[in-house]
Amino acid sequence: MRCIAFFVLFIFASSINLTVLHAETPEEKGLSIAMEAERRNDGFGDFTAEMVMVLKNRHGLESTREIRIKTLEVPGDGDKSISVFDNPRDVKGTAFLTFSHKVGDDDQWLYLPALKRVKRISSSNKSGSFMGSEFAYEDIASQEVEKYTYKYIRDEVCDGRDCFVIEQYPIHPKSGYTRQVVWLDKAEYRPFRIDYYDRKDSLLKTLTFKGYKQYLGRYWRASEMYMLNHQTGKSTRLLWKDYKFRTGLKERDFNKNALKRAR
Repeated sequence: MRCIAFFVLFIFASSINLTVLHAETPEEKGLSIAMEAERRNDGFGDFTAEMVMVLKNRHGLESTREIRIKTLEVPGDGDKSISVFDNPRDVKGTAFLTFSHKVGDDDQWLYLPALKRVKRISSSNKSGSFMGSEFAYEDIASQEVEKYTYKYIRDEVCDGRDCFVIEQYPIHPKSGYTRQVVWLDKAEYRPFRIDYYDRKDSLLKTLTFKGYKQYLGRYWRASEMYMLNHQTGKSTRLLWKDYKFRTGLKERDFNKNALKRAR
């Protein structure tokens, strides 16, 4: 009987040691959280939406832009998206096309109707401002898991919800950020806040998400995104509406010729 008792204790102790040996590191846990967030958004197919962009300068003066968005999910790679500006008149017809990629540089083009030409956005200009907003070109591309390395930091309440707090570190050498701190709620893995740190590792911007709505019984989208630049005092608010999913968009709807046809 004593031998059996020692054997049971040995097995119990061994199982504890195995648990310790296989405990997730902060890097592994951060990656698993990011992968789960991506998994929950997989399979949406495509969507269209309308957006109002509200730009505010350091003195509080505002200007608005009206934009139509189309996005196509590409299995095994990043999303394709096209943004068409409808108002005001000075930017009407301007269109922006992005091919996001899991690995390597994203492809981005800007159509300028006044010049009737398509301008390719260089990968060295990832940190440049998108159409005068506080969003950079790299913020506009879909945020694929493979674009970062990760680290779990802590659990914390955010916007009244229990959240994971993780850090993600851009892999691309031309990124304008050293790191991003992301708050995701534990219930649905939705981002509620992202702090962006510049190349000097100083806090540059904060993006907050509000008004989440669920579509197709699975996919969550925020109706408001607010980016505040702490260093300049400028801000950009994106107000989303009229989401429509699985509209039948095709690859041919996302190419440089589609930019010129955008109306």
